[in-house]
Amino acid sequence: MRKAAVLLLCLLWTGAQGEDGAQRENAALDNRMSSSEKQVVELQTQNSAGPQVAFSVGLSDAGVVGPFGTNSILKYSKVFTNIGQAYIPTTGIFTAPVKGVYYFRFNMWGSRFVSDTALEFALNNVMKMRLQDYNDAYGYVSASNSIVLQLEKGDVVNIVLPSSYTVYDDLFNRMIFSGFLLFPV
Repeated sequence: MRKAAVLLLCLLWTGAQGEDGAQRENAALDNRMSSSEKQVVELQTQNSAGPQVAFSVGLSDAGVVGPFGTNSILKYSKVFTNIGQAYIPTTGIFTAPVKGVYYFRFNMWGSRFVSDTALEFALNNVMKMRLQDYNDAYGYVSASNSIVLQLEKGDVVNIVLPSSYTVYDDLFNRMIFSGFLLFPV
């Protein structure tokens, strides 16, 4: 009988320790979950409070654009998105509102009615890349490119139509210029 009582007490004591251990483990998990939830809220707040910059614009419905006597900044007047208002459609210029890393993409179309088409991507009035193609008059030609750049606040980006070249756009929005802030630095 005495052995049975001791065995019973040992079992009860072990069971109580198990319940306390489980309660401690649950409390630890609750603390970790609460901490993780606080971090998520903090990151959401930081992301929403940070600068938001994105634009996407189309050139025009005019058909053939150019040629001009001098290199000309193209004014993409069909604004699809302009979050942060950093792209100005009346000038064709994007101005970086914050120092950061930006992604830009542009494309060109050439009409079958002209032989040469070209565009230049410029940063602070210095060409960074150029698209150019020869059209053999059997159809339209197109080309596109993209670039990731670290910009300072106030840097300007635009697309230039070189003198004596033409491009083509219409209601199908064949020519798009887009950019957005990846992250501030």
